[in-house]
Amino acid sequence: MSIDVTIQRAAEGDQSAWETIVQTYRRKVFNVAYRFVGTYDEAEDLTQEIFLKVFRSLGTFDRRANFQTWLISVSRNLCIDRYRSGRRDREVFAREVDASTVPAESPGPNAYARVETQDRVALLREALRGLSPALRTAVLLRDIHELSYQEIASQLGIAEGTVKSRINRGRAELARQIERLRAEAADRTNMGAAK
Repeated sequence: MSIDVTIQRAAEGDQSAWETIVQTYRRKVFNVAYRFVGTYDEAEDLTQEIFLKVFRSLGTFDRRANFQTWLISVSRNLCIDRYRSGRRDREVFAREVDASTVPAESPGPNAYARVETQDRVALLREALRGLSPALRTAVLLRDIHELSYQEIASQLGIAEGTVKSRINRGRAELARQIERLRAEAADRTNMGAAK
């Protein structure tokens, strides 16, 4: 059965056709989600959200277009929307949470090393959040997932030169974000010591 027939049947409510679509494209959608959120559980949740949106939008899919390209585009757009709303949620959370009510982690073996590693990871994640989705995706695909420029270009549907440009700009911006976050942390530490 061709993908066009499968899509048509799924749009008409055929459950087995829909399951075929999910099984065929689940890995690709999950990979897009994982690159944006960085954790397995969040990526699983986001993948389900994406497929729900795709299911609801199947009737509007233009059959002349490439289904996989459309699906990846829907996935990316939903991830970007989630990123933007998550940033707003974090800003609200930061204003409303009283740090004195958050329990400290109990020390254990290698507690200092563990905290230092967690701090580095948290710093990198925070710095990555400061990048635009396009730059962050390019940097993650190259430096974390170790894809070639050609693979990234193919996956994102852009020219290799654009990929290289985004990676270079993304790395430079990431370095600036890390320096800014370190400076802010040092300022907070100095202010705390001065009190």
